[in-house]
Amino acid sequence: MPIDWTKIYKKYKGLWVAMQKDEQTVVASGKTAKEAWEKAKIEGCKKPILAYMPEELATYVGSGL
Repeated sequence: MPIDWTKIYKKYKGLWVAMQKDEQTVVASGKTAKEAWEKAKIEGCKKPILAYMPEELATYVGSGL
């Protein structure tokens, strides 16, 4: 089942976020992946999942041709 990151995206545009295993609970954020990772570790999250929330969303349609 897909996970809706709409709220996370709106709040953290342009930042890296570190989430818990459920991929919905943000434990830390930062301008770099390293910053988000280190903050998450300080918060006690042993294996955070990192994701970048872009400044703006762009549509991409791939082609196998």
